[in-house]
Amino acid sequence: MSMLPRASWALVILVTVVLAGCGARSINQVLADPAKYRNTTVTVRGTVAESASILGRGAYRITDGGQGLWVVTTGGAPRQGARVNVTGRLQDGYDLSAFGNVLKIPESLKSGLVLIESSHEAR
Repeated sequence: MSMLPRASWALVILVTVVLAGCGARSINQVLADPAKYRNTTVTVRGTVAESASILGRGAYRITDGGQGLWVVTTGGAPRQGARVNVTGRLQDGYDLSAFGNVLKIPESLKSGLVLIESSHEAR
């Protein structure tokens, strides 16, 4: 076997391994070890349980098997019931109090762990 085909196979295997690690995470995976994902780009899958938009900004909560995560977006929030993959940066200490009158956000989550959306897509 010449060097070129070996290099090609090595590249294919490397790309496959990298792409396998880039799949959407469950909310449970992210909440089980938030330090692992904090301030990094992550894709999370779930169903939109609540959503609202105020002055061009939006917030929505995605759920998956009883676990939930708030998402903040600079665009429109997806409709309630939509199944989505959301990509963004997980941040701690984000203030959601502006949405307190629109959404039923528990006090403990008004300033807490949220996903700052860079994009979302319906599944």
